[in-house]
Amino acid sequence: MEYFNIIEEQLISFANWIWGLPLLFLLVGGGLWLKIYSRFAPFKYFLHAIEVLRGKYDDKDDPGQLSHYQALSTALAATVGMGNISGVAVAIAVGGPGAIFWMWVSAFVGMATKFFSCTLAVLYRGKDSRGEIQGGPMYVITEGLGKKWRPLAVFFCLTAMVGALPIFQANQLTQAINDIVLIPLSLVEKNAENTLLPDFLTGTIIALLVGIVMFGGIKRIGKVAGKLVPIMVVVYFLTVMTILLLNYEVVPYYIQLIYSNAFTAENYRGEPVLGGLLGGLIILGVRRAAFSNEAGIGTAPMAHGAAKTKEPVREGLVAMLGPAIDTLVVCTLTALAILVTNVWQTTEDNGVTLTANAFNHAFPGFGSYILMVCILVFSFTSLFSYGYYGSKSLGFLIGAERQHWYNYFYMAGIFLGAMSSMSSIISLIDSAYALMAIPTMVSTILLAPKVRKEALSYFKRIGKTEKI
Repeated sequence: MEYFNIIEEQLISFANWIWGLPLLFLLVGGGLWLKIYSRFAPFKYFLHAIEVLRGKYDDKDDPGQLSHYQALSTALAATVGMGNISGVAVAIAVGGPGAIFWMWVSAFVGMATKFFSCTLAVLYRGKDSRGEIQGGPMYVITEGLGKKWRPLAVFFCLTAMVGALPIFQANQLTQAINDIVLIPLSLVEKNAENTLLPDFLTGTIIALLVGIVMFGGIKRIGKVAGKLVPIMVVVYFLTVMTILLLNYEVVPYYIQLIYSNAFTAENYRGEPVLGGLLGGLIILGVRRAAFSNEAGIGTAPMAHGAAKTKEPVREGLVAMLGPAIDTLVVCTLTALAILVTNVWQTTEDNGVTLTANAFNHAFPGFGSYILMVCILVFSFTSLFSYGYYGSKSLGFLIGAERQHWYNYFYMAGIFLGAMSSMSSIISLIDSAYALMAIPTMVSTILLAPKVRKEALSYFKRIGKTEKI
């Protein structure tokens, strides 16, 4: 046990170290530069992006594997998940309401990052060892920057195989099942000695269900995600809106508190960073936003790179909707539900349990079960998508015909996540995401002029003459 405690402490220390000023500058500063360099194109062409998403420009003969809608659904299946439910709760538990403001800032910046990185994912698609068209940062690096940059692509794939592990989703899904279902039914006692066996059994069930879909490949993932994600987003949206209506009188107060706490760090409980508590709060918000919407991390370009399109800019425009839906809408709803029910101040719970407390406070006796249904769909669709990202990374390294080997490693990750502590898991994933962001952002910034040139050509061809 002491050995595992040492590993956990080292993971936490490394995660805190790597999420310092250089990475903050790369993700937020780089994203802000991309937004200015694009002349705010992600906002000016928002309605056009909706038209593309609705299928107005779909052509079944275009190269690729997924429609624009399925590509976004697959990417959202990974981002609209436990990061929105548990990650937001973690942000509030440590940083208070102010953490949400910095998540918003990161999302606004991340829209430009997604636009550029996902446009590049289609612009510089490559072919795997089977001859199938593929996209993602590793192909952007080798096809766009040249073969001499391959070590950077290899570095991305190695870190992506760790970042794509399902340990956080499995951990929080297991915690939700224990806290919402098993413990209330008195099937297990709430202590460390009696939860190991149920966690192992839960991990086994999760692994079996995920394996059925995941071994079917990206097309099956796209179909499942396309059907489940929109339904659950609507259910989640309506439920949280009901909570806010029931507590409408305090909603303005907490919105104001999000803004005021963002600069005072009044409720921040973490360690000082960059010389003070405010620095720690900013880093916390950016970390949790990156975990939630993954802008600049490099996973979403792998899904969007599989889109059926001959127009890279179209997929970039669709991709930029991700942070808006994920962070500005879903994360904000979760945050307000936790804040207006006041459970963030009346309990020491964290993660998914804190969000469940908010739902149960609003709807005593059944609120947590509504959340449980959403958790099941969100977590499973996340599990499906992340498995695809990891196998695709391994395929780049050793060949597509052997990429399925990752699935077995992935299944083992589900068991690991189900039986590990949340703090060690978050630190491991945060560390992997930070390392993935380096090759993703470096290649995106270096190739940004190519995106700008492609965008000017595209908008001219479709009659959008406004310059960017």
